[in-house]
Amino acid sequence: MDREEKTAFGKTEEIGEKAAEALLSIRAVFLRPEEPFTWASGIRSPIYCDNRLVLSFPSVRTLIEEGIAETVKREYPEAEALFGTATAGIAHAAIASQLLGLPMGYVRGKAKDHGRKNRIEGRLSKGEKVVVIEDLISTGGSVLDCVEALREEGAEVLGIVSIFTYGMKKGVERLDSAKVRNKSLCDLDTLLKVALRKGYIRPEDEGKLLRFRDDPADESWMR
Repeated sequence: MDREEKTAFGKTEEIGEKAAEALLSIRAVFLRPEEPFTWASGIRSPIYCDNRLVLSFPSVRTLIEEGIAETVKREYPEAEALFGTATAGIAHAAIASQLLGLPMGYVRGKAKDHGRKNRIEGRLSKGEKVVVIEDLISTGGSVLDCVEALREEGAEVLGIVSIFTYGMKKGVERLDSAKVRNKSLCDLDTLLKVALRKGYIRPEDEGKLLRFRDDPADESWMR
């Protein structure tokens, strides 16, 4: 990436830090290594991410949606439509598509059991070049399910734009295996750099959070 390329944020390398500052400021990303959260899987985590909060803060929402739109234009200039993941990606896909002047749709977690029994909502033509919009990528399972549904209907999925990614090994490997590219506004390494600078975490916490990212099932980071 050309580090001098300009966007609405300034230079492109600034997008991650600006997004990190915004997400931390509204506690869309919450860091708590001393009192871990418990995921549905039972894994204990020092980080909790709820990017749905972005929608409740207009200034942050504008920053994030413009970031998504800029990323689509830069990384996927051939995009003909945006499709959001249900439910977290729907609003972001709708706002970004409005900024870009592109059609928008979304992919249900499963097909409806009534009416036309659609899984994909919105018009989708065979061969249409689409970008998937997601709020968060951890292990990548849900967003890849969405990608596969679009491919089955004949879409050419150019890639994914997400707000935040942990960068977990399993997620990276899954995306690589499916031959799908993801561009996130912010990742864990950038978030931790900003969190440390802003005093959200202590220096010793950074290593704990990175060890968790490298292997979420290994709880040795808590010791």
